[in-house]
Amino acid sequence: MKNLEGFQGVQPVIEKVNFSFKDKIAIYLKDGRIIIVPLSQFPSIQQLSSIERKKINIIDDQLIMFHDCDEVFHLEQFLGREQEYKYHFA
Repeated sequence: MKNLEGFQGVQPVIEKVNFSFKDKIAIYLKDGRIIIVPLSQFPSIQQLSSIERKKINIIDDQLIMFHDCDEVFHLEQFLGREQEYKYHFA
């Protein structure tokens, strides 16, 4: 049986985040992947000014937090896999 190609078993790790694409957030992973998501899916980030968006922390390689926003965003939210982590923090 042939091995599956791709990122099987690779834990995604956030390297950096930026907003260089119009109305989108770009999340760069250490393995070379780039996740680009419309800000319309994240209204609390969308409402931040460009200056506020620069005040960002990456926590535990998986979480994104902005100084001027009360929410903490997990990488799985940007991948559309919220159920994967949702109950781990309860």
